[in-house]
Amino acid sequence: MANKTMKLTRKIQLLVDLPTKEERKEAMNTLYQWQNRAYRAANLMVTHLYVQEMIKDFLYLSEEVKYKLADEKKDDLGILNGSRIHTTYRVVSNRFKGEIPTNILTNLKSSLYSSFNKEKLEYWKGERSLKNFRRDMAFPFDTEGMSKITYNEENRAFCFRLFKIPLKTYLGRDFSDKRVLLERVMNGELKLCTSHIKLKDGKIFWLPVFEIEKEKHELKPEVIAEATLSLEYPIIVKIGRKKHTIGTREEFLYRRLAIQAAIKRAKHGVTYARSGKGRKRKTKALTTFRDTERNYVHNRLHVYSRKLIDFCVKHQAGTLLLLNQKEKSEIAKEEEFVVRNWSYFELMTKIKYKAEKAGVELIID
Repeated sequence: MANKTMKLTRKIQLLVDLPTKEERKEAMNTLYQWQNRAYRAANLMVTHLYVQEMIKDFLYLSEEVKYKLADEKKDDLGILNGSRIHTTYRVVSNRFKGEIPTNILTNLKSSLYSSFNKEKLEYWKGERSLKNFRRDMAFPFDTEGMSKITYNEENRAFCFRLFKIPLKTYLGRDFSDKRVLLERVMNGELKLCTSHIKLKDGKIFWLPVFEIEKEKHELKPEVIAEATLSLEYPIIVKIGRKKHTIGTREEFLYRRLAIQAAIKRAKHGVTYARSGKGRKRKTKALTTFRDTERNYVHNRLHVYSRKLIDFCVKHQAGTLLLLNQKEKSEIAKEEEFVVRNWSYFELMTKIKYKAEKAGVELIID
């Protein structure tokens, strides 16, 4: 039976809801400390999991040696003084005791253990290197680490406490569904799953994960939509005799190249920009153009993928077939211009997410 729900992630800016500057600064320092300890704990955990998995190769044990990565008290062949997942948790909890909430470490342990088990065969074959977490990584927490979300009419913001730190949302000119999703969580209509906090440039970003029901459409699995990604048109889709093109080369590529030309001019002009207040001021125009390019591409790909799924729903196509994508992906990897400007991989990601939400089965040929 197909799963009727899916997980949806949004990015919401948060502000520390405290009256004085000193209190807000102290709260930010605490969040940055948690981020640092989470980053260090993640690297330690994944290293210990790898060593446990490869212990036979590391110690060059003979074939006659029998052992299990299990608690020695529960299994005669066990070589650990606790369960495998508990030993990694105990290492970081002892090292960072009192420096980070245990809820963060618990959720970190669960996510790392799950991802490691999916990738351990590639580690063993030497096809993948061990994960290395960055200092600015987002740290996870679940609903036990936060109070119930409430709406403050005076501040016009949703408020909650994260491990006793009061926070409020800053939605700004929200044209998306963030406000609606938070209202549904507040009213008990939606479930909030394990989420993350990301700190960047002195700002707090919340990455909440909502469990929502998939859209219900009258789709026919036997009706197949065939779609291709090309250079002339971002997407060409065909259902029976009906053919539809989404976007054009001129609209997407040429405009992006125009923004890149502006970035190049701004780079040359940085040397002659008025100094003062350091590098940030001199490169302000360059940063603005780079943000413009990123936002433009992000918006266009969302529009294209949305139009594709809407076309499928309109014609009751229950199956979406992306043709020749493996071949095109290999070509794209070899062509630097295509990789840099056409964003095939990001577009496919957005199509996959929207197809799942609409209940359309996606097949990549």
